[in-house]
Amino acid sequence: MNARALGAALLALAAPLTSAAPNETALARLERAFPEQPRWQRPLWFGAVPAAEGAAADAPRLHVLAEQHGVAHAFELDARGVAGAPRELLDIASRTCRVGNEEGLLGLAFHPGVAANGRVFVHYSVRGAQKGRLSEFRWPKQDGAIDASSERILTEIEQPYRNHNGGEIVFGPDGCLYWGLGDGGAAGDPQQNGQSMSTWLGKILRIDVGPTAPAADAPAYLVPRDNPFVDRAGARPEIWALGLRNPWRFSFDPNGGALWCGDVGQNAEEEIDVIVRGGNYGWRVREGKRAYDADARRGPGELVEPVILYPRDQGWSVTGGFVYRGAKIAALRGHYVYGDYVSGRQWAWPVEGKADRVPLVLPKVDAPASYGVDAWGELYVCSFDGRIHRFVAAEAK
Repeated sequence: MNARALGAALLALAAPLTSAAPNETALARLERAFPEQPRWQRPLWFGAVPAAEGAAADAPRLHVLAEQHGVAHAFELDARGVAGAPRELLDIASRTCRVGNEEGLLGLAFHPGVAANGRVFVHYSVRGAQKGRLSEFRWPKQDGAIDASSERILTEIEQPYRNHNGGEIVFGPDGCLYWGLGDGGAAGDPQQNGQSMSTWLGKILRIDVGPTAPAADAPAYLVPRDNPFVDRAGARPEIWALGLRNPWRFSFDPNGGALWCGDVGQNAEEEIDVIVRGGNYGWRVREGKRAYDADARRGPGELVEPVILYPRDQGWSVTGGFVYRGAKIAALRGHYVYGDYVSGRQWAWPVEGKADRVPLVLPKVDAPASYGVDAWGELYVCSFDGRIHRFVAAEAK
């Protein structure tokens, strides 16, 4: 399916839904994953390294956990969830800024062909400068470390304030790299970046980094010709979607490719959006479904309604998660799992069904900063208390 057709299909999925009282039916419980490992320093990324072509599906796989201050660790994990000893994979802490709560190593993405091409991408806040940096590193052998000296800077972006950096980077099913950036910070988007087409701030970007690293004299990346604003005068061509306040964690549903994104609210509502090609998600004209500044600058397109909303009595900072497609928790399959960093609440939203469906309540967890899935689609949550938790079936003991 091409990008335009996929966008139309996903717009139908994202038909407006009202927030409703949660259904307190537990689908799963939490257990500490990898209890033999130490407590990590603000873990904010966990996931599997893409396997080499032809690798056995049930063989132990390499997984990575990244800490916000700029260090990533690798360890083997088997299908039972048993982990091997961790080893340091990448240390860029000396290059990474952690002045603010929302700065640091913010995104990590392995090229789908990393087993053959050794390409690893990182987004981080730059020490000594108020800006974000998207870089590529080389990983020559997967039984060794990523070569920190191999950094090739793809691009940088100035950050006017020290919050709302977003930062997630994810390879989509189309092979392109998607990059989320907040509105630049402070409060209320004072620079009106969310609706401005001349800045990357407040956007989801989409770029093509190619199957192999480019030559030294070639562009660091290409802009796909089917990006929605490639031919719009004055628009940054990398923009895929606009009108976001702080898109903190997004992921693709492996079943159909919908891009689910948690966007942190301002004063009243937290929202989950399904991101579509050229979609305008309203900030700062609107927060969730509420008018925020009706006289604010307006970017292109009709405003896309949120899929999920929750008010301030439920939480203050949404953490986007994943649609669960694993095999071990039948009751959770086909649900989008997300949480709130401040309240610790977690929910599961059935992605298929009637418009009056409501989220189901999952167990609380301290400071859920990020979600991840392992090589078999099982779901984990990274807590800023230093622990990684695994979702398991409610009846499992």
